[in-house]
Amino acid sequence: MFFKSYFDEGLAQMSYMIGCQKTGEAIVIDPARDLTAYYETAKKEGFNLSKAAETHIHADFLSGARELANEKGAKLYVSDEGDEDWKYQYLNEIEHQLVKDGDEIYVGNIRIDVIHTPGHTPESLSFLLTDEGGGSTVPMGVFTGDFVFVGDVGRPDLLEKSAGAEGTADKGAEQMFRSVQRFKKLPDYVQIWPGHGAGSSCGKSLGAVPSSTVGYEKENNWALKCIDESSFTEELLQGQPEPPKYFAMMKKMNKQGPSLEKEREIKQIALRDIEDYHNSSYVIIDTRKSSEFAAGHISGTINIPYNRSFTNWAGWLVDYDQKIILVGPEKQISQTKLSLESIGLDNLVGYVDMAELEAYGGMETYESITPEELAKHYKDHDDYVIIDVRNNSEWDDDHIDGAYHIMLGKLKESLDEVPSGRTPIVHCQSGVRSAIASSLLQAYGHKDVLNLKGGFSAWKERDKLEQS
Repeated sequence: MFFKSYFDEGLAQMSYMIGCQKTGEAIVIDPARDLTAYYETAKKEGFNLSKAAETHIHADFLSGARELANEKGAKLYVSDEGDEDWKYQYLNEIEHQLVKDGDEIYVGNIRIDVIHTPGHTPESLSFLLTDEGGGSTVPMGVFTGDFVFVGDVGRPDLLEKSAGAEGTADKGAEQMFRSVQRFKKLPDYVQIWPGHGAGSSCGKSLGAVPSSTVGYEKENNWALKCIDESSFTEELLQGQPEPPKYFAMMKKMNKQGPSLEKEREIKQIALRDIEDYHNSSYVIIDTRKSSEFAAGHISGTINIPYNRSFTNWAGWLVDYDQKIILVGPEKQISQTKLSLESIGLDNLVGYVDMAELEAYGGMETYESITPEELAKHYKDHDDYVIIDVRNNSEWDDDHIDGAYHIMLGKLKESLDEVPSGRTPIVHCQSGVRSAIASSLLQAYGHKDVLNLKGGFSAWKERDKLEQS
């Protein structure tokens, strides 16, 4: 048996390829939209990508299953559990099989048993793998999708919070408890291959280790250790991170079928023409480091540095009907394009050459201040207002007296909540998110914005030093 895992750092998403070396067949579990890595592996190992399977309709990334089925003729296995609201709508165009609890999928001599594990979503499946071709009669591991993670389980509130399915959070939590009790009956030696790792918004305490075992999770995962349903439900539903804005669109796109037409011309845009794109139909994203952006940038641009959180914040802050223009290194454009497309932001139409930017003389800047400067000169001054862009749980835990709280992902739609006539001083926990927020506020008219160096952590450290 052949086994390979793939990790998308920007989405903290795991996918897998399983191949039968005797027959040359292979299946991809929860394929990402960019299929390049699977194609390269199949070519190298001599496999025919004859099958693909989805654990559920994903909310956090755009699936590559439809494209794989259309390009390679792969047969797609998807859930027939759940109600009609959560059925795939593009299956008539491809070879497919709807599967339910107890069904079997064969990839050559490898058997995959389908297990219905609702909770995260009503249709959620897990796939239990047995290598019969290798002579085994017992399962090796289970692909859990967004059901069981290392150290956590999938959140059941996304349908309610992202898709507006009222009442599904409590019901999902109850289903999750029952699914977990059933899951715990699997042999302790069974490996767990989850759909996500640390950094995903599909849970609140996902581990960074890529795999685990049922036995280890029974000893260390809070959800598998909890035996009281009411306590389980309460703990599962509280403290979940805010679901990114783009999650609702992902559910819709993955249900209806991701677009198969991604290719479009990406033209270089001269700086002298950039004013033509300063309207609501376009968003100009500067992907440089926040320090470089602060030192000089094109007026009206938003700074989302190209790092592991780029995709998440692009999904929060870019509207799906907007055309996208990038400012950043030309060698990075193709990779940035793939990151945008991984969540269905396909409208990248142009970029600004960095060399031209460096020679541009009309750039804006913004300043940063230290916690000491904030305390001494700004905090209680009527001309300034503190904007805390951290998550709700961070704000609830502690915050600066007198600050306004607008979570970064909701700042664009909440600009009218920023007091007019006062200079915003923006902070997050460390200074990373507040840099994005500073660029957003400046782009929308708050030209004298200030960013707090080191964020709330540095502010609290100053408090400790003063009290010592």
